[in-house]
Amino acid sequence: MAAKQKNSLWRRRWRRFKQNRRGYISLVIFTTLFVVSLFAEVISNDRPFLVSYQGHLYVPIVKEYPETTFGGDFATEADYRDPYILKKITSNGNWALFPPNPHGYASINTDLEVPVPSPPTRVNLLGTDDRGRDVLARLIYGFRLSVLFGLALTAIGTAVGIVAGAVQGYFGGKTDLAMQRFIEIWSAMPELYLLIIFAAIFKPSITLLLILLSLFGWMGLSDYVRAEFLKGRNLDYIKAAKALGVGDTTIMFRHLLPNGMTPVITFLPFRMSGSILALTSLDFLGLGVPPPTPSLGELLAQGKSNIEAWWLSLTTFVVLVGTLILLIFIGEALREAFDPRKI
Repeated sequence: MAAKQKNSLWRRRWRRFKQNRRGYISLVIFTTLFVVSLFAEVISNDRPFLVSYQGHLYVPIVKEYPETTFGGDFATEADYRDPYILKKITSNGNWALFPPNPHGYASINTDLEVPVPSPPTRVNLLGTDDRGRDVLARLIYGFRLSVLFGLALTAIGTAVGIVAGAVQGYFGGKTDLAMQRFIEIWSAMPELYLLIIFAAIFKPSITLLLILLSLFGWMGLSDYVRAEFLKGRNLDYIKAAKALGVGDTTIMFRHLLPNGMTPVITFLPFRMSGSILALTSLDFLGLGVPPPTPSLGELLAQGKSNIEAWWLSLTTFVVLVGTLILLIFIGEALREAFDPRKI
């Protein structure tokens, strides 16, 4: 009976979410863009999908082939942008099938007729950056990296925040006081300075950024979970469960947590947008992912250094702001759907 009521509640929330057309459409658009970006190697790559050479089929997009395979002179990996190799695999009945955007995020166009960064052309639809790399390719890969980083940071911060808030709110007393004092001290730590110090000591990487930001990303959510547990721990059904000998962990995560998930779920899109913005800001300052990793923040920094190259700033601005707006609309719809006054 309780399971049916719970399913009915979630169905009503989902209906309320769909009634918010702006939030629902934003969810569809964001999900579609993210799923498409997961196949970035298929959309934008300087390697062909398939090559037919002298009656044999090759799949360069998933396997490396030496240049000698296609009639070249060296045993190193074939460069499919080299006019010599390209002529070999597209003449005498041979053919190659390239992705829609035949550029990787790190491939450099060496045949430009103007200085870099070069404006949009038929070859580079959104132009190139200051190193001759395709902007469209770096936007696709950078968007995927930003969303995956946002998801990972949000998931870690949410998990740690739930556990910390649950322990504080459920046990209360000295445990709550001790953890509150720790949070106050820890939140006073200069996060940016710590990032600068660690960036100078360790080799910058996406994993290092994820660990460092996760150390601070859980505190905001733990306050909301703590409040929900403080409110719910004195309810009659919780007292009855304790009297029946139900374990603390079972009470916390099977009985109290489901009733306290409203603030957690409604804040998820906002926390994710904050995570994406944090990564972008660090990359813009040069404290983020190492080159040549594609990054929205790095493209914005290039746009700042090359004011005349409007395609760098404008396209990155559209992608970043569009992503944040979609997440905000989704968060607003979730907050309305989970509002207990409207269920």
